[in-house]
Amino acid sequence: MESPLRYFSSLTDPRVERTREHDLEDILFIAIASIICGAEGWNEIEEFGKSKEDWLKTFLRLPGGIPSHDTFNRVFSALDPQELEQCFMDWTRSVADLCENEVVAIDGKSMCGSRTSDKKSIVHMVSAWAEKNHIVLGQTKVDEKSNEITAIPRLLELLVLKGCIVTIDTMGCQKDIASKIIEKEADYLLALKGNQGNLLEQVEDSFRFLPIRDSNEELDSGHGRVETRRCLVIDDLSLIESKEEWEGLRTLVKIESERYIKSSGKTEKETRLYISSLVADAKLINQSIRAHWSVENSLHWVLDVGFNEDSSRKRTGFAAQNYSLLNRIALNLLKNDKITKVGVRGKRLKAGWDNNYLIKLIKN
Repeated sequence: MESPLRYFSSLTDPRVERTREHDLEDILFIAIASIICGAEGWNEIEEFGKSKEDWLKTFLRLPGGIPSHDTFNRVFSALDPQELEQCFMDWTRSVADLCENEVVAIDGKSMCGSRTSDKKSIVHMVSAWAEKNHIVLGQTKVDEKSNEITAIPRLLELLVLKGCIVTIDTMGCQKDIASKIIEKEADYLLALKGNQGNLLEQVEDSFRFLPIRDSNEELDSGHGRVETRRCLVIDDLSLIESKEEWEGLRTLVKIESERYIKSSGKTEKETRLYISSLVADAKLINQSIRAHWSVENSLHWVLDVGFNEDSSRKRTGFAAQNYSLLNRIALNLLKNDKITKVGVRGKRLKAGWDNNYLIKLIKN
């Protein structure tokens, strides 16, 4: 994977020039490298720099030595997050090899530790996760006094999605979002609940009265359970009154899931409904809906458990938003090391022990 560093070389330095003791490039490198190796805060980033100072001096300028934790805090609190995110997306666009029908899952995540006494001040990020590439393509912050409905179109506008299948949960089942996905020459699979007037009822009636065009069943076992997922697809939209308002709408989808929990002997059943611009290919749709959940398992879960993101208490300026992007840069680099056959935790340990491996991850 190409190094992200050159894509951040154009970042605007928020510091007054006469007071700069450290190069912005050095600060970015040390921050990314330390997070790869397990750092979770500004103090740990500083300690990483000090412990690796002799090695870092072989390729960084370090005119003022290793920056203090206060310097890291001040810089990342002041950096323009939109500019940083644009640099990030320029990098992911250069390294992502999006194939036909690749699932790009759009989902939001709150950074619980960023909450202050004002509960509305919690930082909430929306990310785009490419399931086959195993990388975060981009992210954007949900504005205060707003929600994901307004953030998702902004994120979609910045992404290259031609030929992909964009999957979003019920919050993203909006006409404007569907239109934006079609405009980006992609297809959509939008989860449906009762947030679109009578649409849910009309889809339910369609499966009650109209013929099924295609079906597919998959069986999956693991983690102490056996799950059967049955996908039913209809391409007759005659009962959908507002079908013309949904750009590209072609199919209605029902997923019937049945999970047998081995430890308890209990069986759980669930039915989910979707609308889609895809043709009536039940196997493709079934696999795409399952692939959507990789954003939870491969991104959000790893960030919470592996990077301890939920416990991060960075609250000054843009610190929380920018630090979340540093986590995603580190995760992209770790996920795309195909040679080292261990998990993310093992790779982080190896990077901390092996300078050659660490530099290869960042400057490959």
